[in-house]
Amino acid sequence: MSEMYDSDSDEMKAIEEPVDQAEVDSTPVDSTDESSSEPTSESADEITSEEIVEEDDDERAWFVIHCYSGYEKKVRHNLEQRIETMGMKDKIFDVVIPTQEEMEVKDGKRRIIERHVFPGYVLVNMILSEESWYVVRNTPGVTGFVGMGNDPTPLRPEEVSQILRRMEADAPHVKVSFKSGERVRIIDGPFNDFRGTVSELDLERNKVRVMVNFFGRETPVELDFLQVEKA
Repeated sequence: MSEMYDSDSDEMKAIEEPVDQAEVDSTPVDSTDESSSEPTSESADEITSEEIVEEDDDERAWFVIHCYSGYEKKVRHNLEQRIETMGMKDKIFDVVIPTQEEMEVKDGKRRIIERHVFPGYVLVNMILSEESWYVVRNTPGVTGFVGMGNDPTPLRPEEVSQILRRMEADAPHVKVSFKSGERVRIIDGPFNDFRGTVSELDLERNKVRVMVNFFGRETPVELDFLQVEKA
C-alpha cells in the first residue's frame, strides 16, 4: 500500500516552488464570469442515484469488501463503529449493503422480503489511503477487498449506477415457488381444485398461464400468482 504514495511527495515539492510575481500580476483576469462561481443550493430530496455516483472529490470511490454470507449487517455495524471511534468520517463516507425487495408467493400467500443482491459483499464509499485501508481491512468480519492482492479495485461509475437503480426499484421483484413446465393446483376461482401445467409466467403482471384439461382438451387459463400453488 505504501508504494502508491511515493509520487505524492514529488508533486508537493512542485507545488511549493516559488512563482514569479511578475507573471502572476500580468495574468489577465476575466471579471465578466463571476456568476459561474456562485454556489447553488439543491434540495436533498432532489438528489438522484446518478448524482451520488458523480462525487465532488475525484479521490472518492466505491470499493467492494468481502465477508461471510449472512454477516453483512454485522460487518456494516462494526465498520460504522470503527469509523466513528477512529475519526475516519472524512475518509470513509458510506457503507451500503445492496438489497432488493422481493415478493415471495408461497402456499397462496404473498409476502415482501428483503433479499441481498450480492450475498457476502458490502460496498464502501471512501478515499483510499493507508489509514482508511487499514480501518476497513481490519474490521471484524471483513475477509478482504475485491481487487488484485493488496490493491483494491474501485467500481466503475456505471456499475454503481446499475446497483443503485436495482435498490431503488419501485416494484419488488417477484419470486414464486413454481416455474414453467411444473404441475400446479388451482386454489381459487372457477377452476378451483383443478390441476394443470404452467406454460408461461408474466412477472410484470404477476400472472401465470396454466394449461388445464377441460372436457378432454388442454385449455389455457390465466390466473393470479395467488390463485395457484405447486402441486
